[in-house]
Amino acid sequence: MHAETGSTKAPAVTDGLTAKEARLARELSRGAGLLLRYGLVLLILWIGAFKFTPTEARAIEPLLAASPFLSWLLAVAGVEGASKVIGTAEITIAVLLALRPIAPRVSLVGSVAAIGMFLATLSFLITTPNSWAVVDGFFIPAGGGFFILKDLVLLGAALWTAADAISARTRRAF
Repeated sequence: MHAETGSTKAPAVTDGLTAKEARLARELSRGAGLLLRYGLVLLILWIGAFKFTPTEARAIEPLLAASPFLSWLLAVAGVEGASKVIGTAEITIAVLLALRPIAPRVSLVGSVAAIGMFLATLSFLITTPNSWAVVDGFFIPAGGGFFILKDLVLLGAALWTAADAISARTRRAF
């Protein structure tokens, strides 16, 4: 007799997991996916909204000025205008990501845009002067570098949301 089930039959096993473990893994994965997607949505939305403040506009100015990809925004729109353009793009990306339950294809567009956004942000680690330093023998990001480095994790989240949106489109097709 099995203590867990009170049955004389062996517990069902799927891929080396009992049915209970498989169910728990599915529920944890589902919860993690929701937290990952909507945590990403919240962060991008919040960061995008902050781009409409003079404080954030001034904070991103040196990053934009040194970027071969985004410096043109400063010339075209000025510091606050460039910040608002970026903020609008970020808010749009957040909304697109959030639409996954009702519009996976639209959410996929948001995921791809988020991937591009995070790659652009990570490029600041290379293009911004004094982004790296040696401290106590360790080569580390300097200044805002540690803040930018978090985008590696966010890039991973955006890649996951893209895969999830593609999977949702595939499930709907069948």
